[in-house]
Amino acid sequence: NENLLQALLPVADDFDRAMQSVNEAKDIQAVKEGMTLILGKFIGFLNQQGVKEIEAVHKDFDTDLHEAITKIPAPTKKLKGKVVDVVQKGYYLNDKVLRFSKVVIGE
Repeated sequence: NENLLQALLPVADDFDRAMQSVNEAKDIQAVKEGMTLILGKFIGFLNQQGVKEIEAVHKDFDTDLHEAITKIPAPTKKLKGKVVDVVQKGYYLNDKVLRFSKVVIGE
């Protein structure tokens, strides 16, 4: 765990610098770009560790991957029984579900 946490420290440093600049920033677009770069760096780190997002939107509802939070009328017939929204992303760790996607199902 020590190596993993050490690898996360640069991302924490980036967030710290970003938060300091947010209060002084005049250009909101530059802030957005900075946050996007930090997110990309963090997601890249997760991918290196074997963590990847479970694709869910418009996919068939699958109890092995998804946890249904609620159902709503499907916006189209094609979306009946499918995921229409993701409330919380799910993730794999290699081939194992690390966290189920919390989803809204069309009915």
